[in-house]
Amino acid sequence: MHDKCCADFQAAVDDYLIRHRSIIDVLTKYQEATARVNRAFAKAVTGCGCVEIKAGRQQIPAETSFSDLKQFMSTHVSGEPCEHCKEVLVTELGHSLFYMAALCNLSGLKFHDVMRQECQNVKTLGVYHLS
Repeated sequence: MHDKCCADFQAAVDDYLIRHRSIIDVLTKYQEATARVNRAFAKAVTGCGCVEIKAGRQQIPAETSFSDLKQFMSTHVSGEPCEHCKEVLVTELGHSLFYMAALCNLSGLKFHDVMRQECQNVKTLGVYHLS
């Protein structure tokens, strides 16, 4: 099921990506799309106010075990995006996924295989995955 959804999405991207087929265009459009995700979240905070960021140093008790660490880590996010901000975030995340699928197409990769491999890496490496 998931494989078909990813394959259908990737095929649709391939069908509809006409103007920006150059790898240079796709790379820069992907970068722009991810920047727009960041901007949409920032506008939810600074423009709408439905989300607040209250950042500070993480407060972790000294004797905390590794398995309990997550419960002490703050996201620094308070609130949830309102319907309007959520709609904008979904749109911008979708555009980002579109250009990620386009990069997969131009690289000869399957979007689903990339997701499956990354999922396996996360499960195998756990917290060491991005360090």
